[in-house]
Amino acid sequence: MKIDKNTTLKIAKLCRVRIEEHETEELSSQLSSILDWVEQLNEVNTEKVEPLSNISLSKLPKREDISENKNNTKEILSNAPDKLEGYFAVPKVVE
Repeated sequence: MKIDKNTTLKIAKLCRVRIEEHETEELSSQLSSILDWVEQLNEVNTEKVEPLSNISLSKLPKREDISENKNNTKEILSNAPDKLEGYFAVPKVVE
């Protein structure tokens, strides 16, 4: 399928893409080659190929949920600029 200059300009306008006059010829040929490639896909025999299913219907493996009760307070607060009695200390925001 051949895309002409006017069609390329119309597509650019619909996409809200500004293109220069000298770019239209190259873009037209690129769009034409893309459509030619898509037309080639129509020639592929897909008679015995089953359609793809939705990924959300597949069963995903579940992992065992392991609870770890650790006291990471010192490790977490090690990067804090200011701490007080095991908590982050921040400036007062509301009077």
